[in-house]
Amino acid sequence: MARRRTSRPTIAIRVEAGAWPPARRLRALAERAVGAAIAHGLGVPADAELSLLFTDDAHMRGLNATWRKSDKTTNVLSFPADASGSPGFGPFLGDIALAFETIDRESAALGLTFEDHLTHLILHGFLHLLGFDHAKHDEADRMEGLETAILGGLGIKDPYRAPGA
Repeated sequence: MARRRTSRPTIAIRVEAGAWPPARRLRALAERAVGAAIAHGLGVPADAELSLLFTDDAHMRGLNATWRKSDKTTNVLSFPADASGSPGFGPFLGDIALAFETIDRESAALGLTFEDHLTHLILHGFLHLLGFDHAKHDEADRMEGLETAILGGLGIKDPYRAPGA
């Protein structure tokens, strides 16, 4: 099935908790990450939509426990609308949730700016919505290579080769 391309899907932003930058800045970072993925040749339907939830570690821990059966926090969770794992995109691609405190800690440990690390994690979550995964070694290599190439095009250093990574 051929994919239609668009310059930008519709992105819904919700800031729930955490010391996040202003919503307009979060939207700009999200549009930059998603736009770079699309410019890299990852087509999405013309009427695509996704949502981003900016929250804190406490809420993320609850989401992770409920949906991933892991009672710990994590930096990003993706919830593809097509849970079958097939790359059949619909208008609504899915949801991405991000945890402020974890991302803040990780950016310092990795020697990345907060915004560069956040951009990477938005991109990472978006790739999951498009069917990419890293459960197996070959999938991880492919996904990480794609992330590194897209981020490099944005002037963001390879997060997998950052100090502490």
